Amino acid sequence: MELRVLKYFLAAARLGNITRAAESLNVTQPTMSRQIKDLEDELGEKLFERTNYAIRLTPAGELLRERAEDILSMADKTLLDFKSLKDDEVSGDIAIACAESKNIAFLAKCILRLKKQHPLIRYHLYAGDSERVLEKLDKGLFDFAVIVEHVDVEKYNSLTVHAVDRWGVVMRRDAELASCDFIEPCDLVGKPIMVSRQSLAADLPRWLGDDVSKLNVIATLDLSYNGSVLCREGVGYLLTFEGLCDTGADSPLCFKPLMPELTTNMYVVWRRNQQFTRAGEVFLQAMKDVC
Repeated sequence: MELRVLKYFLAAARLGNITRAAESLNVTQPTMSRQIKDLEDELGEKLFERTNYAIRLTPAGELLRERAEDILSMADKTLLDFKSLKDDEVSGDIAIACAESKNIAFLAKCILRLKKQHPLIRYHLYAGDSERVLEKLDKGLFDFAVIVEHVDVEKYNSLTVHAVDRWGVVMRRDAELASCDFIEPCDLVGKPIMVSRQSLAADLPRWLGDDVSKLNVIATLDLSYNGSVLCREGVGYLLTFEGLCDTGADSPLCFKPLMPELTTNMYVVWRRNQQFTRAGEVFLQAMKDVC
């Protein structure tokens, strides 16, 4: 299985057309068709359903697309890491997966600290829930992950960020609960609730216990900003960290903390026995100094 052929496959999957995919990569259509057919023969699975006008991925094709994206990302990252070894100055790319939190401000402090001393380092921040983030960290696609849940100390080294996220409810200023100073579990019973999938499973049970099942969860989401837009339109109440949504004096939204208080710790994690580039090493030291 060659990287070049995986690139052909991904281009075809993205464009849904062999001819346009071939043109985008400056190869002939017969060459690309033959290479993809050879790939199907090698895997023993049909990757595309073909029609007169387009192609679409089969279930096997969907699986390969996910794997191929990871394989090519890892190949690109490996080439860049080895290229950085030849530079006299510390350089290279650092991939960091981040939870959605105002407390990632510590990353800005680290980047600013290194900006003058090592200007050739480039930083790439990615978003995602902890499960997907840690899966890619395990594969070596990320150098570090910033997570807001318990750390598996058997698998990862970690730093504790000395700031916590406080939970609360974002709502319209004219909402029924907007006059409350804080929100108790009984206040949310029967109300239309929006919340992240991860927190519904990991965080809210610490606050609600068995009462989680009583919540009227009308929407789950990944990004609090999207939830704030729905909230602003009157869809429901958003359970989220403080500071992720605009609830300033000019905003139609307000934030009310939970009672009893619910907070979540933040950690930086990386694989045990991970071999860092020089850029990774200096960035890790900067995080240790800041955290």
